Formats: sequence, structure tokens, C-alpha cells
Amino acid sequence: MPQRKKRKRKQKIEGLTKSILTILRKDHSKPYNYKQISAKLGVNDPSSRNQIIKKLRALQVKGTIQEIERGRYILTPSQNYYTGRVDIAGRGQGYVIVDDLEEDILVKNKNLNKALQGDIVEVYVFKRRKRGKTEGEVTKILQRKRTEFVGTIQVMENFAFVDVSDYKMYTDIFVPKGNIGNAKNGEKVLVAMEDWPENADSPFGRVIKTLGNPGEHNTEIHSILAQYGLPYEFPYEVEEFANNLDTKIHSEEIKKRRDMRDELTFTIDPKDAKDFDDALSFKKLENGNYEVGIHIADVSHYLQPGTVLDDEAYERATSVYLVDRVVPMLPEILSNGACSLRPNEEKYTFSAVFEMNTKAEVLKKWFGRTVTYSDARFAYEEAQHIIENPDATEYEIPSEISLTEKKYSVKKEIAEAIIELDRLAKILRKNRMRQGAISFDKIEVKFKLNEHNEPEGVYFKESKDANKLIEEFMLLANRSVAEFIGKQSNKKVFVYRVHDEPDDEKIAALENIIKRFGYKLNTKDRNSTAASLNKLLKDVQGKKEQNLVDTLAIRSMSKAVYTTNNIGHYGLAFDYYTHFTSPIRRYPDVMVHRLLQRYLDGKNSVKEEKYEDKCSHSSDMENLASNAERDSIKYMQVKYMQDHKDQNFLGVISGVTEWGVYVEILSNKCEGMVRLQDLKDDHYIFDKDEYAVLGQHSKNIYQLGDEVYVKVKNADLVKKHLDFTMLGHRNEIEVEV
Repeated sequence: MPQRKKRKRKQKIEGLTKSILTILRKDHSKPYNYKQISAKLGVNDPSSRNQIIKKLRALQVKGTIQEIERGRYILTPSQNYYTGRVDIAGRGQGYVIVDDLEEDILVKNKNLNKALQGDIVEVYVFKRRKRGKTEGEVTKILQRKRTEFVGTIQVMENFAFVDVSDYKMYTDIFVPKGNIGNAKNGEKVLVAMEDWPENADSPFGRVIKTLGNPGEHNTEIHSILAQYGLPYEFPYEVEEFANNLDTKIHSEEIKKRRDMRDELTFTIDPKDAKDFDDALSFKKLENGNYEVGIHIADVSHYLQPGTVLDDEAYERATSVYLVDRVVPMLPEILSNGACSLRPNEEKYTFSAVFEMNTKAEVLKKWFGRTVTYSDARFAYEEAQHIIENPDATEYEIPSEISLTEKKYSVKKEIAEAIIELDRLAKILRKNRMRQGAISFDKIEVKFKLNEHNEPEGVYFKESKDANKLIEEFMLLANRSVAEFIGKQSNKKVFVYRVHDEPDDEKIAALENIIKRFGYKLNTKDRNSTAASLNKLLKDVQGKKEQNLVDTLAIRSMSKAVYTTNNIGHYGLAFDYYTHFTSPIRRYPDVMVHRLLQRYLDGKNSVKEEKYEDKCSHSSDMENLASNAERDSIKYMQVKYMQDHKDQNFLGVISGVTEWGVYVEILSNKCEGMVRLQDLKDDHYIFDKDEYAVLGQHSKNIYQLGDEVYVKVKNADLVKKHLDFTMLGHRNEIEVEV
């Protein structure tokens, strides 16, 4: 009797429903038939195809999918699709932030589908939890935020991997042998992501620049710039164009301008400043009033639209101030030469001129192009010395604060002008505070560097009367220019600097933290919120918690941006505000100069959409520059602390998380982390509500705001990270500092 053949058992496709829905979801506008789905799943046998056909029909009956033409299906249209920005959190999972949703959408690692930090994506919400986060899956990457990354290359025989420095980048980048270039194993490189094949764990890339060995000063500074896509050199053709500009002062051009060369004019800037883009003039009028001129470098005279120079300035949008250098928006021939209001030189300027009475009330204002001559240059320290000695018969600058490092006398008329301008500035500031402006005088950390850019010491930059004098008159010019255009009856498109009201949730979070230090806020209305914030910032001055509270207060504020849609400036309490006073280092100021002159000439308004795009670009570049500046300070702090590993430091707990306690050293503002696993005296548990970690057996608590002693455990220059060892609370131990 012949043996009966065994029937081959059909192999069931596991998770078929989910697989089909994932395919349809990734491009929910495109219809798929069973053959296309089979190909996507990598199956081709009759049994698998039958399973797919049956499952498609079952999903159609349930209403999950629709047959839009014979045998071709799409997901049933849903309201569950949103567009948002990806924010990668720990462990590779992330959130999609959608403007119209109150809650961010949690996206687990497996559902990110190759989306990276900052990408604009389409996300499908498939789970709305009663408790916990709304969950979803990225279905489409609409726009990549970045395609170039900085990292350390590991070179193998036939390929390489780049381990990206950014902790929000959850994957390394695969580099085929032909794309490695001259990079050597262990070097820092800039790599471009070129492709991410569907079945590949890592994206494919190409090394486009070798930055050097990790830990070396220039390597790390250039890496910071490269990480944010910021250039550190000008293209040859841009430098060449700038160097061929006619920078002479011509009599024909002077005739087109208001000639203010005979007015008493001077600049007040930081001691180490190289470009001076603003100057003040002062004149007593016969009627007892004052004429005060705010004169700004006329950059737009040299920077003409449509040139390679203007294109480069727009792309940069801002100068970048790193801890050891400035990366300028304009080539040196302009930034430090033709556009810099250096003493004893005639310059083309754009001016705001005010007639003011002795009460600092503005009676008349005039805006237009001028030619000026600066009679003197002062450092803030020199001007401050004059302000602090108003009754002196001879105004002498001591050698220790003099720019020339020699004692010298200041002309009486200039000294008297500085003293009177200081008095007027104090009235302007007082009025501003009364109207609800918020006074953020956050401590700035500065480093004393030697000739090799090694940090020899740390000091804090203070904002004194001389700084505030300049600030108030710059604010007056900025506000007045914005009002002049914004209040015109026929609306004109203009570039405004706006600052929205603070987010209620952030203010509530700030209140919750500061009450631990004995402070409170009155958030009844806009004015009471501003007044109580000012009181808070004043009350914490000189206290251990000052920098922490200042930082938290700033973080509770909205971010100031450039836009054509004026909503006012909350922090300054101005209904109209713009940036007019720094065109050497900010492109929006160049746009403001051009638009102001256009409207002074009686020309029509410009197209809003075009300028809104320019504003958006300028805001984005400002944010990148700010991040680079912050990273460079962090790098220098770590470098400084490398040489102080044997020293004990007193600090304040500035943050508490589930993985560790952050401590900011009081003497130098360097911040590092004590990992929970390094607290050896007990097993500590994170208490989110109390902003603390609690020892399970000893009941010892490390809480936000506590003063503690720490020691440097590890200073990682490449990661710009400090690890501390906890020595204990200040009041519990005696430590030699």
C-alpha cells in the first residue's frame, strides 16, 4: 500500500494585522493591494498571500480599512493624524510636540521609524490613555531638522561608524569605505547623513570634514560650530567682495545725509570690544532741553541686496560669541573697519535723534541717515568711574581701569555729558519698571584665558550704571523706531522683536520651586506678575539660590523672536519694539534699517510673507548661536575644572532627577552631576514632588537648593560633562576649601 504524503502545514504569519496597518499607516494616502503588501512583508508563497487577502477583507468588514478601487486598500480616514516636532528623550524614545494639542505624544523607540531630534513629522495617535501619555507612531518624516552631525569615527577594515556626540542622537552613522575620506580612527569628524535604507539599523553617511583629535582646544571649538552648522570662515569670494568695497567717506554722500560731525559724540563698550556699532551724541539746547543722538553704523550702505556679501550675512544672520573668539556676521573690513565707530574717524551712520527735557520726556524725534565723528572711546569701567565721581573737579581715569593702562584726564564736557545721560537713563529705567518691565540681571560667567586659550580664572560680569546707561538709550531707539512705523495709519510690514506672555504652567512650576526658599509670586494679572517677579529677582540677589532662581525665572518666560506680527514685548513692557541698534552683528537690524529708509522715502510696503520667512530664519539662527555659545562656556568650565580635581567646592543643588543630583559650584558657577549610583552611604530614591532624593535607611535628603560640598570625580572635555563626588551637606561636615 503506497504511503500517503504528509500535507505541508501552513505557516501562519505572526502579527499580520499590525504589520498591514503599519504599512498602510506609513503612507496613508497611497492605496496598496495584496501583492504590494506581500512584497513589503517579504513573503511570496500562496499560503501567505491568502492570509493577507483574508486579513484585508476582515479589516474592511470591521471598517478599519477601505477598498477605494478593486483590490486596493487605504486606512479609513482618521482624525488621529497630526503634524509636530520630534523631541528625543532618554532611552531612545521621544515625544512629538503638536501645537494644537495640550499634551505631547509619546513615541516609543520602535515607533519612531527613523525620526530624529527636531524633525517635523506626521504622527498617528493610536492609544489615548486615561492615565499616562497619549501614544503614537511616526508615519512620515516631512522635514529633517539636520542631516550633518559631529562625532568620533571608528574605522574598521572595510567601513566605519561615527558615534555622534549629541546625546539625543540614538543611533550611530554607518560610513562605507569609499566615504571615509582621510579620517583616521578616533578623530572627530563632520558626517553627512545621505540615506537610511528601510531595513538598516543605522543611516548611511559620508565624512565631509575632519575636525581633529578629541579634547584638543581647536577641535572642540570647531566641533561646537560644526554641530550647529555655523561657519568659522568666510568663503573666498565673500572676503574678496568685501575687500574690494569702497569704504572711503565721500562729500557727495555726505550731502545726502544730516551732518552731525560737530556734535559731541562718544562710544561706551566692553574693554575688549573690537567693533563699535553704536555711539551717543549729547548737546544742550538753548531752551534748556537736550538733544541726544543714538548713532548706529550704517551697515546697509555697504551691504547691498543681491550680492554674495548680503547672501552670506543673511545665512549667518548673527555673530556668534564663543568663549575664546567671535565668529562675525560680516568680514573684518566691515565689522572692525568701515562700520566700526572708532574714535577720531568719520563714519556713515543711521541715527535716532531725540529732544528730551530734564525729566527724560521725549518731545521730538527724528530718524535718518547721518555722518558722525566719534570724539572718544570709553570702556564701561572708565565711564563707570566718571559716573561714580560726579563731583570731581578733574575727571581722571586711573591707570588700573584705563584702556591705555595709563592715567589720563577726560574732557570736562564729555564727563558732564556722561553724568547727565546717566541721570536721564535712570529715569527711563524707573519708568520702564513702573510700567511692568522685568529686570533680568543674570550673572554672566567669564574666563581669564592665557595666550594658549587655557582658563586661568573665572570672574562674573556685572551690569553697572554705565552698562545700563547704554542699554536704556538703545532701548529708547529700538522702541521709538518700532512705534514710528507701527503706529502709522496705513499699516506697513516691519520687523518686530516680540516677547509673548509667560506660560501659566511654567509660572506655576516656578512658584512651586521658589516657595521652598520662602518666596512667592502674585499672579493675579500681568502687572502683579511682573512686579512680583522683579521683587523675587531683587530679593535673591547675593543669596546662594540667586543663580538657580534667576535661571528658573528666565526659563519660565517665553522666547523672544523676530516676526512681522507685532504682539508687543512682555519682558520690556513695550507695545512696540524692534532691533535697530546692532546691524554689525544682527541681520534683523539690517532689515530694519532698509525698511525704515524705504518708508522714510515714502515707498510702498513690502510683501509680508517674504519678510516673515526672513524673520523665522533669523530667530532660528539666533537660537543655534545661543546654543553654541552655551556649549563653549560649558566646555571651558570643564577644562577649568580639570585642573582643580583635588579641590573641595561648596555648591548648591540646582536640579534633581531620577539618575542624579546636579550641583552648581558657588565660586565659579560650574555645574556637574552626582550620580545616584555614586551615593554610596545609602540607597537613594528620587522624589519628584519634593525635588529631592531620599536615603531609604538613613532618611538623609538631598533637596533642590541645599548647600553641599563636592569634589570633581571626572571632567570629560569631549562630552562637556562634569561628574562630582558628594562630600555631604554644608552644615554637617567641615571641609577644607
